Amino acid sequence: MDHSSAPVLEALVAYHEEGQLAFTPPGHKQGLGADPRIRAVLGDDVFRSDVLAISGLDDRTSSKGVLAKAQALMADAVGAQHTFFSTCGSSLSVKAAMLSVARPHEKLLVGRDAHKSVVSGLVLAGIVPVWVDPQWDAERHLAHPPNADAFRAALREHPDARGALVTTPTPYGTCSDLAAIAATCHEHGVPLVVDEAWGAHLPFHPDLPTWAMDAGADVCVTSVHKMGSGLEQGSVFHLQGDLIEPEVLKSREDLLGTTSPSVLVYAALDGWRRQMVEHGRALYDDALSLASTLRERIEKIDGVHVHGRDDFCGPGRAADFDPLQLIVDVSPLGTTGYRVADWIRGHHRINLHLSDHRRTSAQLTHADDADSAQALVTALRDVVEHVDDLRPAARVEVPDPTSLRLEQVMLPRDAFFGTVEQVPWQKAAGRVSAEMLTPYPPGIPAALPGERLNAEVLHYLRSGVEAGMVVPDAADTQVRTVRVIAES
Repeated sequence: MDHSSAPVLEALVAYHEEGQLAFTPPGHKQGLGADPRIRAVLGDDVFRSDVLAISGLDDRTSSKGVLAKAQALMADAVGAQHTFFSTCGSSLSVKAAMLSVARPHEKLLVGRDAHKSVVSGLVLAGIVPVWVDPQWDAERHLAHPPNADAFRAALREHPDARGALVTTPTPYGTCSDLAAIAATCHEHGVPLVVDEAWGAHLPFHPDLPTWAMDAGADVCVTSVHKMGSGLEQGSVFHLQGDLIEPEVLKSREDLLGTTSPSVLVYAALDGWRRQMVEHGRALYDDALSLASTLRERIEKIDGVHVHGRDDFCGPGRAADFDPLQLIVDVSPLGTTGYRVADWIRGHHRINLHLSDHRRTSAQLTHADDADSAQALVTALRDVVEHVDDLRPAARVEVPDPTSLRLEQVMLPRDAFFGTVEQVPWQKAAGRVSAEMLTPYPPGIPAALPGERLNAEVLHYLRSGVEAGMVVPDAADTQVRTVRVIAES
């Protein structure tokens, strides 16, 4: 296929050159009706290219096939059979994939380190989750994705499961052995869905972890806005094999997706695919080289440690690791990742990625360069110089894996929509959660609707909030009270 073509971008150029006049949404009419104060901030071109996909970019019947051509080019670029664009982020895409595999009241194997969007899919669809436990690094208090043996055992115990879902890479950059998990699923005749939201870049360089389609997965969901050049909410999901019909996947996306997709998001997805096909190898040569050098420089800073393959990969841990995720352990400094991230933002105007009780992280992409790398090193050195300002840090009471793993006693859907009450957190132990309690980022719920709460998880969340953890989806974001199923 001709990857120098970008059908969405070319259609936008044609729209402007033809001087089309719209009596359709959007109501700002290419910015003519937009408040000049908004245009002064966003720019005229944003509004100028914010047009309808149908009766705008394409005609009423989509006879030019603009979007279809762009999706076909994306599929060809990464070796998938079918690709679908989403302007509602991977939070929608992963729900569409789940609903394509399992129907209400059917079982789906799900890694318990799944993102909150997966749990939302369970709630919406009424799917029965069979939780597959991650691999727990007790030394570093960190979960890595479940391995193939865990999925194999779950399939033996639940032969009626309709499929499996695994998240890889994690926000910490750790990866599953996807080929082994896919083979395990296919031995049982069921599809594997991969939430690869953090892996948009993986198909474009051989030194990055193997991406889902090459590993044999059936559906892969990718957030191009995370590690690629897409606009926020830009997501794609890919399909291969014959275990899921493309018509079914598309119908589920239609069910959940917006009827007013953003051409701006489509155009960025289309242009990113062309950029990666033409220049991706060279761009990631540079990015990986920069990451390697930056790791060495940060490692030389007293009191911090950059996690790498030796820390995260091996028996009982992850199968692979994305080196573009710089996970910095600050625990030797006697402070938390929360405090370090906030201090760096306040003093250096640098926004770090995810933070927890002992780590903070920086996400590198092909967009970074020597200047951004130097800014990060300078900020971390400055943290060490001013670490007394960050001590003492409040202690987060992290439970052991057995206490962190709660018992699922109700379907997530039934609990979420059940009769509920709000109780003080001290009295919530033994009660069934009716909400997600999710440290964010990374957005992996500590408690789900339908799980029975225990004292250890409640202390973890409360101590975490006191130390700087953010739990934004709780009814009480300070977790002083908890939403639970009402007792009869």
